Amino acid sequence: MSRLRSSGRWARGLVALTVTAASTLATVTAVAGPAAATGLPKPATTADQPKLGDACTSADLGARHPYIKSTEVVPTITHFKGWYVTEGTTGNQTVTTTTQTTISVSVGLNGNLEGGFAVETLGKVGASLGLNVKVDYSSTSTESNAVTWNFNQPGYYGAYKGTKKVTGTYGSLNCNRVQQGDGSWALKWIEGSGDGSFTTYTTLEEGAVRCQDKVPAGSIMAKAQDLLDCGSAAAKAEHPAGAVAPTAKQKRDSLAQRQALTNGTSPQLPKATGHSTRAALDCQASAYKIAVPGKPLSWGAPLLADDGVRLRPSTIFSAHLDNWRLCNVTENNGVLEASLWNWGNGGCATIAAQNAATERAVLQTAPCTEDDLQRFYIYRDVPGSSKIGVQNKYTGSMMGHDRYADGEFIRQYSGGRQDGTGTYTLIGV
Repeated sequence: MSRLRSSGRWARGLVALTVTAASTLATVTAVAGPAAATGLPKPATTADQPKLGDACTSADLGARHPYIKSTEVVPTITHFKGWYVTEGTTGNQTVTTTTQTTISVSVGLNGNLEGGFAVETLGKVGASLGLNVKVDYSSTSTESNAVTWNFNQPGYYGAYKGTKKVTGTYGSLNCNRVQQGDGSWALKWIEGSGDGSFTTYTTLEEGAVRCQDKVPAGSIMAKAQDLLDCGSAAAKAEHPAGAVAPTAKQKRDSLAQRQALTNGTSPQLPKATGHSTRAALDCQASAYKIAVPGKPLSWGAPLLADDGVRLRPSTIFSAHLDNWRLCNVTENNGVLEASLWNWGNGGCATIAAQNAATERAVLQTAPCTEDDLQRFYIYRDVPGSSKIGVQNKYTGSMMGHDRYADGEFIRQYSGGRQDGTGTYTLIGV
């Protein structure tokens, strides 16, 4: 039996988290808490990586970090072909395999992994498992079907490409005020909103295996050997050199893989039907500016529907576009949830449905409806401070801005603003 090797095409040009190599894994289900969620996408020490209950500062109110709740690692064959080698046909041959299943990298809503939160999530997955996993957008569908192998003995082989498919769930750490046992308040990293699921995989391996080969249990090679259907008549019969017709087991496995892909749950963006139920708003009497701390610019709603919320100065010409009310307010574990109604244009702050999965999508206003895209979590500093962080309920992204300037858009950032530009003050007017 020849030894397996990594597929070179995937090994080049893709960013993968480099961590300690792990031994062959069988299907594993593991649950990891925040303390085990290590490995940021940028160099960092353990002390830089927040954990549940760690202290945070007001500059962190507009930021968030992932932690890994659960993982599952499953050896998966992505390409396979039964291949018969006779006397006189040994040596290097190129086998055109058939696609068994397709794996694509995703985190929550984000299939293109634009944002830092998604990359950080997959980085922590790899570190927690000791695996090199894809941390950028990748799909096995772009992998060549060809397997070139040195078949040095006659026999019935399974030529394959395979990987370890890694799936699981993650949570979000957000900074919020927490009342301590002595009655005092402090800022802590808490379990916030924005949990979800992820899928990634390791670098593809390719190889060839026979029924009589001794292979590690639970390995990718063992999965390929299982597909050979060694007890079948096809596996025991003599064949002409070359491709062998798929066995019934191979057909069933391929069908099951396709059905799992079709029936699997994947994040769906909300549909913009135009028939949303108009929200019955119960707004607080107070109006607020959502301002940059210590600066004159604050959130200003647009007059035009296709414009966005921008940083604007408050003047006599603002026409209440800089005034916001909190509506349908609820509170859970110290975190407020509210719709943000603008006094000037009568709309509610929202992320457009078609932009929900887009990093840096612009915050807009729209007619107020019953829609989680119009609901926001508000993380607060300790009593006596008006500083807040704002997170969209549906996307999980934090609001912030790229630079402090008149006319600068308020945007969503999956991991928030690590430089503090996602922290605002809620000033009563």
